[in-house]
Amino acid sequence: MSEIAHGAGPSATPRINTVYMDRPWNWLARGWSDLSRSFGVGLVYGLVFAVIGAVLTYVVLVEEIYLYTFPLMAGFLLVGPLLAVGLYDTSRRLAAGQPFSLGTALTAFRENPTQIGMMGSLLLILMFAWVRIAVLLFFMFFPYNPPAPTVQAFVNTFLSVDAIPFLLTGNLLGLAIAAVVFAVSAISIPLLLDRPESNIFTAVTTSWLAVWRNPGTMALWAWLIVLFIAAGIATGFIGLIVTLPLIGHASWAAYKDLVSWEER
Repeated sequence: MSEIAHGAGPSATPRINTVYMDRPWNWLARGWSDLSRSFGVGLVYGLVFAVIGAVLTYVVLVEEIYLYTFPLMAGFLLVGPLLAVGLYDTSRRLAAGQPFSLGTALTAFRENPTQIGMMGSLLLILMFAWVRIAVLLFFMFFPYNPPAPTVQAFVNTFLSVDAIPFLLTGNLLGLAIAAVVFAVSAISIPLLLDRPESNIFTAVTTSWLAVWRNPGTMALWAWLIVLFIAAGIATGFIGLIVTLPLIGHASWAAYKDLVSWEER
């Protein structure tokens, strides 16, 4: 199998592009095009995402740890960019006119294993930190309340007037953490895959600057990601079979729009 040419060499530096507000819709269109052309790969990834979501829900219900429902779902979103490496690689191969397969998707991380692994570790640390913070917040606001023993009791707790300060604090804190994670990961892993000579520091800095220089566009993109994934979850995770691969392919399109490379 022929290798993909990465273009710019080790002396290349990333340049952040300023893009228009309507670009996220274009990224979705390009993502859908890539998904339709590689539906077999996307279907497998989508099924994996759906199964992971279903398993997490099953564990929460069986173990009656309802308190972890929202933190785990949010954490799942935080590590999404790591799980989508194979989708980025498939989009890259499609653009280059190169052959692709489920095998190339599953082994795509080998392009830059150390740096992608470090980025993945960072996302996992942030996910576990978020879950711990969310649980600690609950016990700070409800110090005398044990974890809800039933789904109904759990729902009643969050519908009570006493839950308003907790919900406000939790949502604001969660939004702040999500914004930071999105800023450092929006295009980090696609960059590390596309440019194996790059490292995690370049990737994180470039991603942060891309978001900083395109705040409105990237805010819209972040909300679209949340909406598409929420729609997938709302269908009993079945919708994730399509929505998550779509977002993965579209994220590659976003990276290619936001970053260009030039020789030093």
